[in-house]
Amino acid sequence: MRFMVMVPGDADTEAGVMPSTDLLAEMTKYNEELVKAGVMLAGDGLHPTSKGARVRFNGRERTVIDGPFTESKEIIAGYWIWQVGSLEEAIEWIKRAPFDGGTQIELRQIFEMDDFEAAMTPELRAANERLDQQINAQQ
Repeated sequence: MRFMVMVPGDADTEAGVMPSTDLLAEMTKYNEELVKAGVMLAGDGLHPTSKGARVRFNGRERTVIDGPFTESKEIIAGYWIWQVGSLEEAIEWIKRAPFDGGTQIELRQIFEMDDFEAAMTPELRAANERLDQQINAQQ
């Protein structure tokens, strides 16, 4: 099972305040544990919403909204992609993370191709497998 682990932003991350050397050292140590255990597939921090954009879809109309997104209550400041055996295992891993101050981390399972069952025709499955191969070849 793959999970996206979402790290929330706050006033500091939205202001572009970078983490301290101590926090970076703690996170690096934690990430090393995740990699060594074969759990971590990817993970990155995100720039503040002031450097981003949203695109609203309404029929054929597309509206671009430049950041910052002050109306957002839940900003994502970073993420991991983990490969684990269960939600419970992912929870055990996140409990070890060097967070404090009331931080709430969201864990969401990522859909796999088999989860789409009947809607995933053999042709669609083959096309998606080709895309995966192309993505992997580009990395």
